[in-house]
Amino acid sequence: MNISLENDQEKVVIKEQLEQLLCLSLEAVARRHGLDETVAVDVTMVDDEEIHSLNREYRSIDRPTDVLSFALDEDGGEPELHGGPVLHLLGDIVISMETAARQAEEFGHSLERETAYLAVHGLLHLLGYDHMEEEDRAIMREKEEEALREIKLSEEFLKL
Repeated sequence: MNISLENDQEKVVIKEQLEQLLCLSLEAVARRHGLDETVAVDVTMVDDEEIHSLNREYRSIDRPTDVLSFALDEDGGEPELHGGPVLHLLGDIVISMETAARQAEEFGHSLERETAYLAVHGLLHLLGYDHMEEEDRAIMREKEEEALREIKLSEEFLKL
């Protein structure tokens, strides 16, 4: 999977280890769903003010949130050819690092674990998973834990 990371905030320090775990967690989801190097996703790390603005504009919810996903291929269309290898951009994942830091503290785990979880959650949304109904929530939660288990960040590893 081709992963683009961008840090558009200055309130939370982003260390190399966090960036590596983000990539590892997304690659775990990609492997489990048969996605290869021609599939791309963009991950942007923002502050609460920016994600609040996006949440208000695109979801009509007037508050910050932890993660938003914006699918680019919901119509199932084919990617355009521009010379060179063809990349299929699934979409964008936007993570509020301020919210991730608060949630990590609240849940008693690292910022790296929380951010990796949010990235996995966001990618699963891009792949069509949802959690509006209890049955769907259980399926999505299991998919999240499978990916995090693969990189030893699942809840069962945190309890050891």
